[in-house]
Amino acid sequence: MKIALIAHDRKKDLIVKLVTAYRFILEKHELYATGTTGTRITEATQLPVHRFKSGPLGGDQQIGAMISEDDLDMVIFLRDPLAAQPHEPDVTALIRLSDVYEIPLATNIGTAEILLRGLDAGFADFREVIHEGDRRPIAL
Repeated sequence: MKIALIAHDRKKDLIVKLVTAYRFILEKHELYATGTTGTRITEATQLPVHRFKSGPLGGDQQIGAMISEDDLDMVIFLRDPLAAQPHEPDVTALIRLSDVYEIPLATNIGTAEILLRGLDAGFADFREVIHEGDRRPIAL
């Protein structure tokens, strides 16, 4: 799977801890990240990470473009809900695109861990088991 990793400044240490803890899962997938987040993850884990620009300089939009091209499978975006972000419209657009294209999105550590544990357990991407032309999941 192709997984995007994004973190606001005050959440960068947390995303590095998350990736370090779940390295055994993430090393099996293609990782993408915005600028500084990607650098911090690579330095801490030596995992290969395709780095985009930093969020405020267009990195969020680059990840959004991957979503709109159906070229991304999951987004972990540890947001700082208590700090105003100068590029908040880009953040909102990325979340909206994840909803439109039904891409699993975690915006906090609890949801991120559930997505990663589900990935480790081998749960299939629900988009692979949907009716042709109908985006509703099949009841399994």
